[in-house]
Amino acid sequence: MNMNIDDWIKLSPDRTETCETHGTYQSKNVFGQIWTQCPRCDQIASEAEKALHEEKSRAKEFEVWQQKISNSGIPLRFQNRALSSFTANTPAQRYALEFSTRYADAFDEVLKTGRCALFVGKPGTGKTHLAAGIGLRIMRQHNRRVLFTTVMRAIRGIKSTWRNGSDETENEAIAHLVLPDLLILDEVGVQYGSETEGLILFDILNERYENRRPTLLLSNLGLDEVRKYLGVRVFDRLREDGGEAVPFDWESHRGQITKTGV
Repeated sequence: MNMNIDDWIKLSPDRTETCETHGTYQSKNVFGQIWTQCPRCDQIASEAEKALHEEKSRAKEFEVWQQKISNSGIPLRFQNRALSSFTANTPAQRYALEFSTRYADAFDEVLKTGRCALFVGKPGTGKTHLAAGIGLRIMRQHNRRVLFTTVMRAIRGIKSTWRNGSDETENEAIAHLVLPDLLILDEVGVQYGSETEGLILFDILNERYENRRPTLLLSNLGLDEVRKYLGVRVFDRLREDGGEAVPFDWESHRGQITKTGV
């Protein structure tokens, strides 16, 4: 008859032992001179090992999360800006928050069409806060890749591939901007608007459009100025599939920010 170790212990002789911490207990003979230890001590040791394993797992998850945030390019100042911490007192502010929340929560559906969005308004009205909040929630809840950068930085990165000895090709630099599930482009319109910059920006946005990769653009310009800067062709593509321009037409509310969870 085959017996496992638990069955063997049950049929083994036992004896009374005393634990200095937990008092007497029945010890079972496992094999030869090997006897079971205090069950309460074993339980405490097992629970401590489990707690240590869980702590290491949490530490590893936190490390992975911090690396994802770092790789996303979300500025350090905005890495704790959750959607839930946005101050929304007016109907327009509440709409901007509701739009951002819907966009992030339904991002799997957003990806199916590549639906874009455009935040326009004065500096300090919370455009970057909500954009960062969208990015953080998408990474956390949908495990998607997000890249946050400025238009100037994106163009400068591509131009840097033109010099001799560059470690990266122009196609590789563009791919870096096309591959993320969500690209957040800040400071649209801050650039000089040269023909070269316009062509580079068109390449980035057009490739994302063709691959149904959503882009979120932020600008301090008015909507008509953004349309003029981007060009009608690019602007119209941003509005396809339900793409929306969200106005941030209130005064700056910097300094009215609380910190909470994603």
